[in-house]
Formats: sequence, structure tokens, C-alpha cells
Amino acid sequence: MKTSRVLKTLLVVACLLTMSIMPALAKSPNQFKIVLILPGPINDQSWNATNYAGLVACNKDLGTKMEYVENVQASDYESTMRNYAERGYDLVMAAGTQFDEAAERVAKKYPKTTFCVVNGMVGAPPNLAPVLPKEYEAGFLAGLIAGQTTKSGKIGIVGGFPNKLMIRLLNTYEWGARIGKPDLKATRAYANSWSDVALGKQMAASMADSGADVLFFYANQVGLGAIQAAKEKGIKFVGFAADQNDIAPGTVVASVFFDFSGLYKWTVERFMAGELEPTVNEVGIAEDIVRITYTDEVKQSTRDLVDKASKAIAAGSFVEFMSEYPEPLE
Repeated sequence: MKTSRVLKTLLVVACLLTMSIMPALAKSPNQFKIVLILPGPINDQSWNATNYAGLVACNKDLGTKMEYVENVQASDYESTMRNYAERGYDLVMAAGTQFDEAAERVAKKYPKTTFCVVNGMVGAPPNLAPVLPKEYEAGFLAGLIAGQTTKSGKIGIVGGFPNKLMIRLLNTYEWGARIGKPDLKATRAYANSWSDVALGKQMAASMADSGADVLFFYANQVGLGAIQAAKEKGIKFVGFAADQNDIAPGTVVASVFFDFSGLYKWTVERFMAGELEPTVNEVGIAEDIVRITYTDEVKQSTRDLVDKASKAIAAGSFVEFMSEYPEPLE
């Protein structure tokens, strides 16, 4: 009898303990403290705006209360991350591979906070879990559009900074542009800035004066100046990272960008479920996060070629796709 009574008592205590622990573990989405750190303004019509759209989608569709801070300068990356970690935030997200080093340093000191760099290349247990869109896949598609659009056979390509991801993206862009155009001439440069609009306009004008009739800039606000110059010079522009078609109708012929609403929801849902891996989590065309918007400037044959390439990449048959185009296209 005494043993039975003891067992009953232990069971009651165990139940009470379980009941007291469960509410603490079972957080609702709006109870997670999440912040997004942006290197530029949310209205830049490029990278920062695209990431902010992901935040909005999470708050709307998942019920989170994600906050954001914009225009964070490079000198403040680490202190900003540390500030939110010290305030007990569950998830600190940062938009851009330029945050990698700061996130790696801060994550080691705050193991209770998960750090997620969007476009990050450094992951480490237990709490550094970047998400890396396969931008090079989207870059290849944008290059296809540029190569089929140019009439002069000369294109201009500009990246923000010559980091590993940017070089890979611009390489695949140029590769795509040469499909069916083996004699295409490409001029490449780096702005070494994400925000200098005037510099973007200057670089674009110089490339246009050298004969380039299609431009591609992946440099955030720098690209806005480039679009302005392209409009003034009467040449074409392929948008990237955000839908830029409406910035200069007739100049921007198409935009290749990412569905960051889906990307952010994918990331935050996994984090809240405890399933976001502390490694580099790659997503791309196969995960259906790449989008393309065309204007009437892009002919149907180009659209069909891009669609064929997209399906080949998603199916893992990209090599077969490439082997079909050893000669110039008609």
C-alpha cells in the first residue's frame, strides 16, 4: 500500500512538473523575439526591400512580431547583433553575406540566440544557421535574357563588392549571356558600394558609351543610378533581386528576383519548430523561390529558353540543357 501511495505521489508530481514546463516550451509565434538587421533602407527597390517583404510575410502569415532595423553601417554590425542578443532575442536575422564575420563572432558569445544571415556562407553549431539562396541560378537566367536581348553583342555587368558569392553570380550571369552568343563581349566592374547612386549612374553611362546596350547591376541602390543612366542613354537593363520593371518602363526589360516571402517563412517556421540546422541551408529554383517578370520587350523565344533552363536546373539536368546549345541560336 505504502509503495502504491508513493508511486501515485510521484506520478502527480511528474504531471505537475510537465504542466509547468510545457507552457514555457510551447511558444506561440508572437512570443518569439525576432529582429531583422538591414544594411540599407527598406524602400531601396532592391535587396533591402526584398528582405523586408519577407519580414512582412512572416508577420502576416505566421503571426510573428518580427522587428527590423535599417541602414545599419558595417562598423555597427557586431554591436547591433550583440545588442539584440543581450536583450534576449530568440532569432537575429541579418540581410547579406557582409554580416558573416560579425555573426560568427557574436554567435559564439550568445549560444541562447540563433543567428541567421540571409545569403550567409558560414554556419556552425549550435546557433549559427545561415540561409543561402542560390543566386547564381537566378543569375544564369538573367544572363540568358541579357544575351538574347543585346543587339550590339556587348553587355555591361556590375556587382557591389567582389566577394565570393558575387563573383560566382556574375560568372554564371555571363555564362548564361553567352548561350547562343559565343562572341558576346562583356565588361565587368565592381562598385565597391551598395549605396552610391551617383556612382552607379556614372558607371552605367561609361559602359553605354563603350557600346554596351544591355546592363546588369547587382549593387542595391547603386543599381538605381544605373537604371537612370540606361534610360537616358536609350539602352536596356535586366533587373535583379527585386521586381524593377516599374522603375523605368521600356528600359528594364525583365526582372529576375527571389520570392523572399517564401524564403523567410521557410526559415522562420523551421526555426520556431527547432528544425533550422546550424549549417548553410541552401535554397533555389528547385525550392520555387525564383521569380521572373517580363515586359513586352522580351520575345517569346527568349522566355521559352529561360523556362527550359529553369526546368533543367530544378530537375538536375542542367548539363543536358547546356549540351543542346553548342552553336549560336537563330
